[in-house]
Amino acid sequence: MTKCPECDAEIDLDEDEVEEGEIVGCPECDVELEVTQTHPVHLIVISEDEEEEEEDEDDGAKDDDDEEEPENDEEEDE
Repeated sequence: MTKCPECDAEIDLDEDEVEEGEIVGCPECDVELEVTQTHPVHLIVISEDEEEEEEDEDDGAKDDDDEEEPENDEEEDE
């Protein structure tokens, strides 16, 4: 048995039945948790901020590509 790092509710997870990287939900506070260790089971909160940052990074890569194209056009104009 392990505890939710957010609300300290007991979560019944069998270390033989979960895998590292698996996402589980807390039945008390409904937060998403990632299994980072299985022997013993260790959980971390998956924050929405981290997911948004990953999306922003993906968007940022697209924005960088868009910015490079006008620079190339300017060089061709010269």
